Amino acid sequence: MRTRRELLREAAAHLHRAGVASPEHDAAELLAHVLGTTRGQLVLVEEVAPSAVDAYAALLARRAAREPLQHLTGVAHFRHVELAVGPGVFTPRPETELLAGWAIDRAGDGSVVVDLCTGSGAIAKAVKDEVPGADVHAVELSEDALAWAERNLAGTGVDLRHGDFATAFDDLVGTVDVIACNPPYVPLEAWESVAPEARDHDPHLALFSGADGLDAIRVLERRAAELLRPGGVVGFEHADVQGESAPAVFAATGRWTDVRDHADLAGRARFTTARLAR
Repeated sequence: MRTRRELLREAAAHLHRAGVASPEHDAAELLAHVLGTTRGQLVLVEEVAPSAVDAYAALLARRAAREPLQHLTGVAHFRHVELAVGPGVFTPRPETELLAGWAIDRAGDGSVVVDLCTGSGAIAKAVKDEVPGADVHAVELSEDALAWAERNLAGTGVDLRHGDFATAFDDLVGTVDVIACNPPYVPLEAWESVAPEARDHDPHLALFSGADGLDAIRVLERRAAELLRPGGVVGFEHADVQGESAPAVFAATGRWTDVRDHADLAGRARFTTARLAR
């Protein structure tokens, strides 16, 4: 038998040496997963049986090889909802919760909300969870990601479609109140700078977007202008180095007012919002 304390101490040190950004957190999450409990309840565990120690060691080795934590547990937490995730779908990040929160704050009963590039369905599910009276729609191009979104959005009432966000929802043109989008935005030349968890495990369709990373944002600007009603709003995530270039895509067309950028909790430029001119 091994004690919980020594297991967590050794595991965190191992993950730290491997370059994992949050070694203590991940060590605890993986042990809780193996034991069928929560991270908060681990304090009630004194000793860990040999079989669980072996299972824990196997997961730690995979995490040290930079396989995403969420792929190992099968679950990603996003605002107040849980999402099933794994190979073939972009793992939702905590930073995107801010964009979802912005959309939620602007949605109400009867509002038409569209989540473009939905991936796992994270934003759409969060909006429907917190604004159940909203009419929420989502679209995803990748068949692999779509399968995860179908699983996550089943029974929620969200209208999920398979298609390209550049042409989806012709039936909603001119009627949408709120659009949220987490598009691909990594420049192709930035390949080496992407964290291994994302570069090696997230689908590249969800990551890379042309030489400057803005190709999908340019498409979003055009499609959002078609889908939104006059005065409707759009919000989209971008890389921290795009705090000026991403808003400029919208500001340059003359179709938008209130174009502004928003920082994440670490103070880094994270998402842009704009309102379609009346």
